Amino acid sequence: MKADETLDCYGLMCPMPIFKTAGKMNEIAPGKILEIIATDEGIKKDIVSWCNSTGNELLEINEEEGEIHLFVRKSS
Repeated sequence: MKADETLDCYGLMCPMPIFKTAGKMNEIAPGKILEIIATDEGIKKDIVSWCNSTGNELLEINEEEGEIHLFVRKSS
């Protein structure tokens, strides 16, 4: 999946990946896709809850070689 922006949360532990995601989403335009790269397994559960509470859309979660790649579309 192609993202408009990428946020590197590699090595950060909860709650920092969600905190940084929220900040980055405030900077991008509605409809844009943010890729979050993280290593904390908790992000997979946390991003679902965060998207449900903010109205943003979780598009995809991929794992490759210890990295978790999450794709979120900013709501309008």
